[in-house]
Amino acid sequence: MNLTTLGFLTYFEEQMIAFNEESKLANCVPARVTLEHKHAYRVLAEEGEWLATIAGHLAYNSLAREDFPAVGDWVLVEKMAGEEKAIIHKLFERKSVFSRKVAGREITEQIVASNVDIVLLVMSLNADFNIRRLERYLIAAWDSGAKPIIVLTKADLCDDVENMLREVESVAFGVDVVVTSALSGEGLSDIHALFTEGVTGALLGSSGAGKSTLTNALCGKQLMKVSGIREDDAKGRHTTTHRELIVLPSGGCLIDTPGMRELQLWDQGDSLSSSFKDIEELSATCRYRDCTHQEEPHCAVQQAIIDGVLENSRLRSYFKLQKELAFMERKTNTQAKLNEQRKWKQISKGLKKGKKK
Repeated sequence: MNLTTLGFLTYFEEQMIAFNEESKLANCVPARVTLEHKHAYRVLAEEGEWLATIAGHLAYNSLAREDFPAVGDWVLVEKMAGEEKAIIHKLFERKSVFSRKVAGREITEQIVASNVDIVLLVMSLNADFNIRRLERYLIAAWDSGAKPIIVLTKADLCDDVENMLREVESVAFGVDVVVTSALSGEGLSDIHALFTEGVTGALLGSSGAGKSTLTNALCGKQLMKVSGIREDDAKGRHTTTHRELIVLPSGGCLIDTPGMRELQLWDQGDSLSSSFKDIEELSATCRYRDCTHQEEPHCAVQQAIIDGVLENSRLRSYFKLQKELAFMERKTNTQAKLNEQRKWKQISKGLKKGKKK
């Protein structure tokens, strides 16, 4: 397997130079994580594919989820002699990462895909079409560091593609939109053209949106199981149950992910502004700099709603996501402080053990 095909480009080559200076890593080679098991990983290197586990020193120094490998990560591994197994010694710094908060009340990051160049946000043009959900995906995609591309699937099941396309374009500023149909083949050549050698993409969307069908089309074979939508509510069934990196015939890589009915945002920084440029630009023309866009006089945002330029539902979505991100920022800052405290406790314990010796 050629490392360039796997996406080992200049960004990672430069890190490899620094790793080569560490003598203890002399027998290690770069590999990419293709599959994540409960206590192990499947990695792909030039020499082959192996089952890998984390070295003790790496596990000991890992405090948060981001310190552990995820699908798409580049790692430095040492192959075990005479076995198809390896030990992970180092985690390369990520070029991009698409994360979300885990479901439930726990404030923990879940890394969905890392080191991707393009994020394909897949949404079907049937009853599961949801602009508000797409807004969430766009925020997370902009924050990931990868280029978002919207893929609208099942065009053959939609009687009003043009209007729905205009609705998507009204919230997707600067984002390419591709309309596809697995039945007719519409748009599939445009998706194929994105995956040249060394390019990694991730498919993200809700269950039944058509991600597995796209994966099979890109692979040129029935690699993923495909299920139909439920007739009662037009919502999809889960067919992909795990994240997996697949090497495509084109020389690119694709990370297929399970469908997400809910996407809770994770520490998105300034990405809200990128996704809501229309509201941000209107806000700049309000009379008051601290305008909340509620009942203040001469509010450009409220005037845009009165004039029919801006939908009230989009403004409500903006407020909701703004509040959610502020909450996450407070919680993650608290978590970062706790992780820092744990780190110094470990260092202190190590120093005490050293003195006893």
